[in-house]
Amino acid sequence: MLRYHSFYPAHRHGAYTHLMNSQDERMFEWVRKFNPYDLYSKGLDRPNFSEIKPYYEDLVAEYFPAQIDW
Repeated sequence: MLRYHSFYPAHRHGAYTHLMNSQDERMFEWVRKFNPYDLYSKGLDRPNFSEIKPYYEDLVAEYFPAQIDW
């Protein structure tokens, strides 16, 4: 689904269907289901970073060590 997510000419306008196989068609069904949750459908208001920062800091702390060895 992620492969086709930003391929708007195909999933919004039906372009390039002559190049698709049955696997592509099955994947586009998932793209259509995902579209309501897409970045561009969330709204015009930007999130308040100071309000959401603690949530994401906790999330990162849960899944990553305090120090990462590169």
